[in-house]
Amino acid sequence: MAPLLTAKIQLLLLQAMGFLIGLVGQAARAFGGPKFDSMTTRPVTEPLLLLSGVQLAKLIRQRKVKCIDVIQAYINRIIDVNPMINGIVKYRFEEAKKEAYAVDIKLAEKQEDDATLEKKWPFLGVPLTVKEAFQLQGMPNSSGLVNRRNTISQTDATVVALLKEAGAIPLGITNCSELCMWYESSNKIYGRSNNPYDLRHIVGGSSGGEGCTLAAACSVIGVGSDIGGSIRMPAFFNGIFGHKPSPGVVPNKGQFPVARGAQELFQCTGPMCRYAEDLAPMLRVMAGPGIQKLKLDEKVYLKDLKFYWMEHDGGSILMSKVDEDLILAQKKVVTHLETMLGASVQHVKLRQMKYSFQIWVTMMSTKAHDGKEPLKFVDLLSDHGKPISPVWEFIKWCLGRSKHTIPAIGLAFLEEKLKYNNEKFKKFKAIEESLHKELVEMLGDDGVFLYPSHPTVAPQHHVPLTRPFNFAYTGIFNALGLPVTQCPLGLNDKGLPLGIQVVAGPFNDHLTLAVAQYLEKSFGGWVCPGKF
Repeated sequence: MAPLLTAKIQLLLLQAMGFLIGLVGQAARAFGGPKFDSMTTRPVTEPLLLLSGVQLAKLIRQRKVKCIDVIQAYINRIIDVNPMINGIVKYRFEEAKKEAYAVDIKLAEKQEDDATLEKKWPFLGVPLTVKEAFQLQGMPNSSGLVNRRNTISQTDATVVALLKEAGAIPLGITNCSELCMWYESSNKIYGRSNNPYDLRHIVGGSSGGEGCTLAAACSVIGVGSDIGGSIRMPAFFNGIFGHKPSPGVVPNKGQFPVARGAQELFQCTGPMCRYAEDLAPMLRVMAGPGIQKLKLDEKVYLKDLKFYWMEHDGGSILMSKVDEDLILAQKKVVTHLETMLGASVQHVKLRQMKYSFQIWVTMMSTKAHDGKEPLKFVDLLSDHGKPISPVWEFIKWCLGRSKHTIPAIGLAFLEEKLKYNNEKFKKFKAIEESLHKELVEMLGDDGVFLYPSHPTVAPQHHVPLTRPFNFAYTGIFNALGLPVTQCPLGLNDKGLPLGIQVVAGPFNDHLTLAVAQYLEKSFGGWVCPGKF
């Protein structure tokens, strides 16, 4: 059989399997699951919850508000709203209150002025939530894997330690997809997270619990990780900001699963937040010594930047068509940049973007410099236990007896089938290198690229099973090693968040962060759920 025909048959089988599983999921959604009086979370009434992390830290340092009052306000909000969204899966309220009281006592001594306090503790007393995949001392660190249910962190991940040293106070850990490899945050330990704008819709993944927690005003700053869009998809679906830094800037140490070899170059830890002004200060703290690779102190003159935009990937048959709502939102941004900012904005057609999924698969299967193969997902599922059989796990899942989610079982089953032979690997590696060269040359040190964060707004629960490759809209930039900021652009007529990715050349993170702040001022940024 001709290779092209074989590939098309495999694709049709994959899509048919996904469609059938999706129908099962939609039936489950129709006849089961939690019932709520409203399909959105309640709006915020406490003014302290509507301030950025930077603003809260300033008020606390200046003793205009007590740290314990801020922490208690967030605890009250979590108790009120989290049962609906299931974003935070383990609280540390008592520890947080003790830490808040300690801040207030320290400030009462008035031993240091505001400038000294800001330099030492830029996020003094600011509430923080952390993706469960990261180590937070005393908290679970399972990544949604049942075999790791009893794994408790004995120390902090590097970025968590740095944020705590900067004064942030963790309130708890947030939900993720099983082993952080799917774009709906659901697992057999904590269950499923729900979108605060419409509980029937997904929060994204794998940092989805973090996304919905921030969007619902249950936290103000958070920690996420991203190897295929796991910061940016949840940020997009939940209408907040999320930044995937340039590779090698922010340390990944202290999270599970651990990327190995070549994959480690593409996995990025980064900030998630409701307010754009928190992005750069968070990045400074989280990067530690790595911040020297960036130019965050360099002034950005937005009018002098070169803007490029592209409304879809060029027509890949693997991905959904981009929603008209998202194309219209992008065009509004383009028009605004041209008319209000007077910037140069050019429409481009990068023809190789249609191979985004294939390029990402190539990245994930790249060997390390020492020749070691990447970690296999099926091996991670066993977590040093008895090896699993994906086919047997699927049978068990149909009988309601599997410890794994259907996306995890499906990925384990398809892992080897999606792996390219040497000829295909070379082909798509060459395409990746060509596309990387084209983008880097186009962007230079003064260009940004506007691109959809996803083909659709947040889909309903289980629908991603019928559209498994849509994540490639974000995953492509992991493979290309470029910094990206997801920026919210208001809500569509159904009350679901719109957004856009802002991409820059390597180590030009300061450009995307500057554009993020401008777009927030121009289009409103985060919109409080429940007000639509």
